[in-house]
This record gives sequence, structure tokens and C-alpha cells, in this order.
Amino acid sequence: MTSILSVLPNATLLQQGSSNHIKHLLIDSRNLSYPNESLFFAITGKYHNGHDYIVQLYKQGVRAFIVSEHLPIKQVPEATVILVKDTVWALQQIAAHHLRENFKGKVIGITGSNGKTIVKEWLYQLLQADYHIVRSPKSYNSQVGVPLSIWQAKEQHDLAIFEAGISQVGEMTRLEAIIKPQIGIFTNIGSAHDIGFVDRIEKVLEKMKLFKYAEVLFYCKDYPFIDECVKELNRAFEGKKAYRFIPYGWTKDAKKADNDPNALYISKLLEKGNETTIIGLYQGQSYHIKIPFTDQAAIENAIHCWFYMLFLQIPEATIQKRFLALESVAMRLEVKTGANNCTLINDAYNSDVRALQIALDFLQQQKQHPKKTLILSDIFQSGQSEEALYQEVAKLISKKNIHRLIGVGTRMSHLKSYFANVPETIFYPNTTTLLKALEGELSFQNEAILIKGARLFGFEQIAQVLEAKVHGTVLEIYLHAIAHNLKVYRQLLAPDTKLMVMVKALSYGSGSHEIANLLRFHQVDYLGVAYVDEGVSLRKAGVEIPIMVLNPEPSSFYTMFRYQLEPEVYSIRHLKQLLLFLQEHSSSIEPYPIHLKIDTGMHRLGFEAVDLPVLIDLLQTNKELVKVQSIFSHLAASEDALEDGFSHQQIRLFEEQSEQIIASLSYRPLRHILNTAGIVRFPEHQYDLVRLGLGLYGIDSTAEIQEQLETVSRLKTYVAQIKQLTLGETVGYSRKGKIKRPTKIATVNIGYGDGYRRDFSQGVGKMMIKGQLAPVIGNVCMDMCMLDVTDIVGIEEGEEVIVFGAALPPQTLADWVGTIPYEIMTGISSRVRRVYFEE
Repeated sequence: MTSILSVLPNATLLQQGSSNHIKHLLIDSRNLSYPNESLFFAITGKYHNGHDYIVQLYKQGVRAFIVSEHLPIKQVPEATVILVKDTVWALQQIAAHHLRENFKGKVIGITGSNGKTIVKEWLYQLLQADYHIVRSPKSYNSQVGVPLSIWQAKEQHDLAIFEAGISQVGEMTRLEAIIKPQIGIFTNIGSAHDIGFVDRIEKVLEKMKLFKYAEVLFYCKDYPFIDECVKELNRAFEGKKAYRFIPYGWTKDAKKADNDPNALYISKLLEKGNETTIIGLYQGQSYHIKIPFTDQAAIENAIHCWFYMLFLQIPEATIQKRFLALESVAMRLEVKTGANNCTLINDAYNSDVRALQIALDFLQQQKQHPKKTLILSDIFQSGQSEEALYQEVAKLISKKNIHRLIGVGTRMSHLKSYFANVPETIFYPNTTTLLKALEGELSFQNEAILIKGARLFGFEQIAQVLEAKVHGTVLEIYLHAIAHNLKVYRQLLAPDTKLMVMVKALSYGSGSHEIANLLRFHQVDYLGVAYVDEGVSLRKAGVEIPIMVLNPEPSSFYTMFRYQLEPEVYSIRHLKQLLLFLQEHSSSIEPYPIHLKIDTGMHRLGFEAVDLPVLIDLLQTNKELVKVQSIFSHLAASEDALEDGFSHQQIRLFEEQSEQIIASLSYRPLRHILNTAGIVRFPEHQYDLVRLGLGLYGIDSTAEIQEQLETVSRLKTYVAQIKQLTLGETVGYSRKGKIKRPTKIATVNIGYGDGYRRDFSQGVGKMMIKGQLAPVIGNVCMDMCMLDVTDIVGIEEGEEVIVFGAALPPQTLADWVGTIPYEIMTGISSRVRRVYFEE
């Protein structure tokens, strides 16, 4: 710890303890793996304070802490505690010092609005044969992600690739001081994080700070903001003694190429099947590569990587061979329902130790299964000796309480003795042998299974075997987008305002325990469900957050009580029924928590003003049975500015009636009235808690907030068959689809049995194929419907069809049939398979 103190000016050693040599930096108490080798940074945020977890971590074995607040030293008597002004700054300083001391190779820094992670991963694929590379795990590019990435660098590495992302002015200066790249790549500039900057120019200038001391910079000259800023920086440095900055721009504009000797001119793109040939002119010579992708984003990302390889003077034949073998980057963990009541987590992102740790942390969040199984392949390109690598892997697996390890590969099998601490281990020399075992003696039941393998092992075959065989139509849910949307709304709340998230109706169609596990991880205060059975499902899945039930029927009181669910109480009769039940069944010393609903104008459920005297009397005479946990109401038109007068009237009534109830109590319960739209439009009335609903799932009634939200789900199906029809023929039931010209139709595997309403029949609804809208022709059937695809070129059977998603949002579908997005999303049948993705 003495060396750490030396790199932290003005730090104060509050206590010298018995901490061991620090090998791991920890910022999240939930991800603890190596207690006695970890240094915990108590980061203080708007909603969470790392200092609150220090005593818990100490009990778990952590003995080194960096803090920004004084804490009771007596509670951590054997710990080393260092006090600094800013723990994030301390994390960055320690990581930067580690990089300078332990890494002597070149550093590539990547920034831009999009493509950072893809370019980083592709550079790794393209250069791993030439270098021992350390790189950012996944999208670790933030103020804390960058130092955690850098900490991975070791002496055996000779090339580092780190990405840097920012959301506001001032952030890149701190990241540049840590990374200090000699080589820069600026991928592109777009709308991401525009809200944190005055304009696009300011954002580009901020990102350019990453390359302050870079020797070379690779960028696309066709982005005018980037090109102008590069020229300005070039002019600022030109003629100075220390000037070494050489911008390398690629362009599709021949004039720009002619004026710049360092330019790569892209002269032609040739698309054939699933491949694209890119032809370019560099330093007077023609070059070309072929990549197994056709989308524009992939082409742009590939050109960045190609340009750098040309700069390195790697032989053309080598470059061509490697680009043709380029593999897509799986950006997300994939969570699916497995056979025999299992949950599958498929992660083929990469196979290094850090990626394994991230995946294991996610596995631990799956509380719905007591048993955890890991299927792991050999790990390549680690830069460590085999013995050191697999000792580290074995130690990590042991710390994560894995019940069963299935190892695949000759290296894992050879070193199986290292995994003696795992309760159950099985090893197979290759994937084929494992697949044969899955046909016979190897079985799985009620467990969470993490599938983690290097690409050449083809673990997707294992996932296919273990996956539950269900409907081919899929609802994809992006957990990282839900986390992002949660953050958007949290930023609107006062620091002491609590948050309830509504997960009723399968979380608006997105799933139950999968979403609840995510919300538990992000420490929301309450969950809200409509009925008791929804809450029971969450409890059985291991969700321990307080849960409010909005419509608890008296017949479900026993189940509600058994699973510690908190009821909404909305009438005198309802309260009396609950009190009678508690008198007969409760032996608890503590009063049972209830939530009182006041009807201020919605006129659905709730106590009215005339009920309050009787309500207050019942509460006072039954203090030993119930405790009012919260008092709440519901705004009827919070999204409608024309109804603001009525909304304010509701809030005034709520204030008066809730205060009348509180005055009769000896304690002060929580109060809440704001739903999603209310959070945005009436921030002055947050009270103690707000209820977040549809906004979490990517839909808000205000344009400003909608722009900040990410798409949470995508409903997709596929083309089952294509037919050519002639004039006069008909399509579907009742012959409602009349053919008025030579027509090509596609039958797709979704119907009203899946939640695609019959209202979409006869051209009302449309789906997206190859980026074009195809109208429904004829009537929607129970299991299928037909689309007119006459004007879509190149469509084939098996083609992906988007029902709704980012380019075709649920709001649009709702507008077509005169309903609301809630109905579109909650109407998706349970027979439609849900697949979850986590970045």
C-alpha cells in the first residue's frame, strides 16, 4: 500500500492494516471475487454511496479501502484505509501509474460516437498473431471503465487497445491522462450523447483531446466536423519542436485524397452475396480487401482497421487473409430459456479471464436457480503460461461458487487437477465429445448454465441442444437498454426520492424475473405488480426487493402473506377483509405493511374523501395488525398538457387527504403520486417515491426524454414461404386479400395467437424486411399472416422479419390500430420466446 500512497498526492493514511499485495481493483461490492487481494474504491454517486458497503466487504475479507469520507475505523480494525478527495480520481491515478510501470508497448486509443468496441475487437482479431494484446473488456470506456481496463496490462503485453467514451465536457482530459495513446483512431461522429454538449463541434473537440500527444491519428475525412477539427489541431501544433502529430484520413472523395499524401482513398465497394470487396488507393498504390459483411457500419469499421494495418506495412497477402476470416463481434450476453427448467447464458464475446469474470458476475445475478453450471473451453492468447492462466481461472471459479464445471479442450482436460475445489467437474477433449454426452449420460435440471467458449469450439451447437424447443418467433429484450433508461429517469429525481418500478403484466411483456433480477442489481427500492401470482413468481425466482401488489383479491391474502407481498388497500370493505385475515393468521410481532390508495379523480380504485374518517378509525384501532407503508394516488392524464389543470387538482387533493391520514398516525409513511409521465412533467411533486412504468421500456410521452431512451425490445419472426400470385387470386380467410396485380407474398410465422392483432389485417399493419415496409395482405390468421413483398428485391425464405423494434417502434403499430403502446407490448403471447441480451 506504500506504493499506492506514493501516486496519490494529498492522500491521508487513516489506518495501516494487514492488507496483502493488491491484484484486483473493486468498485462494486456485488462483484467481489478475491477479498484479500482487492482494493475497494468507495465511489459516491447520486443514488449509491460506496461507503455504505465497507463494513459488509470487511466481513467478507476485504482489507484495503480508498475512501472520500471518514468512517468508524473501529468497525474495520485490520484494514488499510486511505482518505482522498475523489475516489474516482484515485482509481484513475493508480491505474495510470500501473500502466506506466508495467507496460512498455504501444497504446492505441479509440473514440467516436459508434463502432469503438467493434474496431477494438477487430484489431485484436487481426493483430493477435503479431502481438500479445491487452484490451478493454466489452465496452469498458467510461471514467471507471478505462482504469479497470488499464489495470489488466502486464509486462508480457506489447500492444494495448483501449476505448474511451464521454458524455460531457471535461471527461476526456481525465481519460487522456490515463491512456496517453501514441496511436489514435476516431471512428465517427453522430448523435450519441449530444445532450451533454452545446453542439457537435464541441463534442468533437472534446473527443479530440484523447489524441493530444498521439503520434498518428486515423479518422474518416468525410465527417466534416472531424476533418475540420483535425486540421485545426494540425495547424496549432505545426512548427513546434515537439510536433509529431500526423493525421491519416480515409475518404471516398478523390479530391480530398489528391490533396493529402497521408490519405487512403476508397475508390470502389463491390457487394456480392454476404461479402464486400473494398478497393482503395494508398500512397500511389492500389490495394483491396474482402470482408464477410455488407452493412455500412461494418465497412466503415473495417476500413479503420485496414488503414492501420497498411500503416504498419503488414504484407498485403496477410492482410487479405485475415480480413476474409474476420468474425462478427457478439456484443452481448444472450439469456434464453433452457430445457428442463434451466436458464442458458450464452457468451461467445471473448474467452479471456476478465471476460470470464464479467460473465460469472452476471451468472450470480440469476437468483431463480440455486445451482450454477459453467461450460468452459480452453482459453487462448492470454499472454500467460498455461499453469498460471488455469490456476487463475480455477481460483476465480472457486470464488464464484460454481456447482458444476464442464471443461472442453485438451488444455482444460490436461490441467483438470487445478479445479479440485469445484464440487463437480467433467472434462471433454472437444465439443463433439460433449455433444455426444448430451445425447446420453449428461443432463441438466433446474439450473443456470453459463456457456463460455472460444469461437473455434463452436459452442453455439451446445446452446442449440440445451435450449427449450419453442416458437421460432422471438421477442428480443436488451437488458443494457433497460439499465440505460432507468438511469435516464433516475437523473430526474431528487437524491432522496425512492423509486418503484412497475413489472406487472410480465414487465409490459418483457419478462418477469429476468427484468426483476436486473432491477435488483441496480438497487431499485420497490417493485410493483398487478396480482399476487406475479409477486409469487418473483419471490420463487429469488427476488427479495419489497413488492407492492396493486390488486390483491381477498382469496389470495394467504399466499400474499406467505410470500411477504405488500397489498394496495383501496376501500373500507377491502381493509376490513384484510384485518379479519390478519387477526386469524398473523402471529407476527410486527404490523403488516400496507399501501393506501386514494382516488383523486382517476375513479378506478381508491378511498374517497368521505371514507377517511372510517379509514382513520380502523387504522388507529388496529395498529398492531397493519402499518401504512405508503399513501398514493394515480394521475389520470399526466402526459396531456391540456389536462394540467386537472392534474394539479389531483395533486392538491392528494396533499390534503394524505396529510389528514398522516396526522392521525404516530409515524410518517411514504407518499407517491407520479407515474412515468408525471416524473418528467411534474418534478416538483416527487414526494418520497415515484413509480416508473412504460418509460423503463423505452416509451415516453415527451419528445425530449424519448430522444434519450433506448429501444428495449425487438419482436422478430421469419419468412416461412414465398408465393407468386396472379391477377384475380385471393389471400387468406374470407378471401379478403384481393390480388390486383402480379404479386409476391411472404407467409410469416406470427398471428393473433402470438399477440399480432387481427386489426392489422388488410394492409393496416406492416412489417419490416430488408429495411422496407411490407403491408399485411388479407386477414391475420391465428399462427401466421401474409405480407405483400412485391416491391422488395432479393427476399428469400428464412429472411428475418421485424414486427417492431428501433426502426418500427410499438408506438407506430399502436397508431395504426388506434390503441396505445401498452396494449401492443403486453399483448405478446407467452408462447413467443423471450431472449435477453446483456452488454
